[in-house]
Amino acid sequence: MTDRIGLPKSERVALALELEIREGVLGRGNQLQSEGALMKRFSVSRNTVRRGLEILSRQGLITTRTGIGSFVTYDGATIDSTHGWTVALSHGEASVETRLLDVRRGPCGRADVHLGVVSDYLSVDRLRYCHKAAQGISLERSRLPWRPDFAPILTDGLTGGSLNATLTALGLFATGGEEVATVLPALPVIDAGIMGRKAGVPMLRLERVTRIADDSVLEYVESILDPDRFGLRIAF
Repeated sequence: MTDRIGLPKSERVALALELEIREGVLGRGNQLQSEGALMKRFSVSRNTVRRGLEILSRQGLITTRTGIGSFVTYDGATIDSTHGWTVALSHGEASVETRLLDVRRGPCGRADVHLGVVSDYLSVDRLRYCHKAAQGISLERSRLPWRPDFAPILTDGLTGGSLNATLTALGLFATGGEEVATVLPALPVIDAGIMGRKAGVPMLRLERVTRIADDSVLEYVESILDPDRFGLRIAF
């Protein structure tokens, strides 16, 4: 195992196994080596192995069955991989659906703060809903500075229900941008109602700005995500 300076042994164990899972060496449903085998492989104690497995379990990468062993639950699915680095860590994407909540034209003060005064936007709100958990796992609010080409969207809707497909059909492609991840200390009451969750729980917030070839802004997006199901993967 490659040593990661400064990381506790349990995190090094978790990182090595995480890489194998994400790279497909260990596929969904595969059983991990026994605790004893992992102790020997990494030259660590049983408690260290168990802490490493707990890290993977919290990330949604594995599930551990007492007396049987640990199994991979991550299926490699990604969400919005074209426009950001959000990686789904949910248990079984087949039980998750995307619900279109609203499509409208109008102002958005939060987007103005990030983009300067634009005032007029195409606004698209979407909820990713997990049937198994009976709650929303992500709430995404897209704000696109208004373009005349957007007018038919207000009456005809999104192409195939997809904003990305709609933009592609209009010849609009993101060529760059930036994304910032922060912690939302307390889920607001209104958002909690939409997501079917308790108000006040901490969530992950991603804010992303994408631009087209002429460097003009295509989209500002604020996403509120279940921190137990989403993380960031960054190559460095």
